[in-house]
Amino acid sequence: MEITIDMIKDLREKTGCGIMDCKNALINSKGDFDAALEVLRAQGLQKAEKRVNREASEGRVEVYVHSEGRLVVVVEVNSETDFVAKSEPFLELCHEVALQIAANSPKFVSEDDIPAEVIEAEKEAVAARVREEGKPEAIIPRIVEGYMKKYMDENVLLNQKYIRDENKTIADLVNDKVAALGERIVIRRFIRYALGETTKHLEEEEDAE
Repeated sequence: MEITIDMIKDLREKTGCGIMDCKNALINSKGDFDAALEVLRAQGLQKAEKRVNREASEGRVEVYVHSEGRLVVVVEVNSETDFVAKSEPFLELCHEVALQIAANSPKFVSEDDIPAEVIEAEKEAVAARVREEGKPEAIIPRIVEGYMKKYMDENVLLNQKYIRDENKTIADLVNDKVAALGERIVIRRFIRYALGETTKHLEEEEDAE
């Protein structure tokens, strides 16, 4: 299949990766756009793994204010260098993460940030509920496992479906930027204030890779 300029442009706009990276991904996937996306995503993960021990102390504190001050999100996203922290793709990522937090109200950045007592309390609560419903004891662990996956997907920022593309998680979004920018990127912490709601925030750091 012929790889056209428009195909390369579309893939670049979708991922933010370089022109040659997009072209090679399309060639390797024989023009299959979705397969090329997976190739670039895999490359991003590989780059992230190689940079996992690199310090990410630069970055940006993004502030998003919605509905005339009724909702405010503050999120810290880190990069390795000030050069990347000032780049348009990085700034776009910070803004999109802030929008995600505003829209979907996560409680944690990553699964590792959830306190063990919270996880145990959730498991015990759902197990007790299904026992009261008369479910067989043998299937309760499977029900609890399914519930906890749903809990993680709803409450963990990196696990959440990206509000602009449900085929992609926030972790995927970050890794796409890692692939494009070639640096480690960390969503460090966030605070979400909504008028009349309980403050939701996270103080723990998380590697986005």
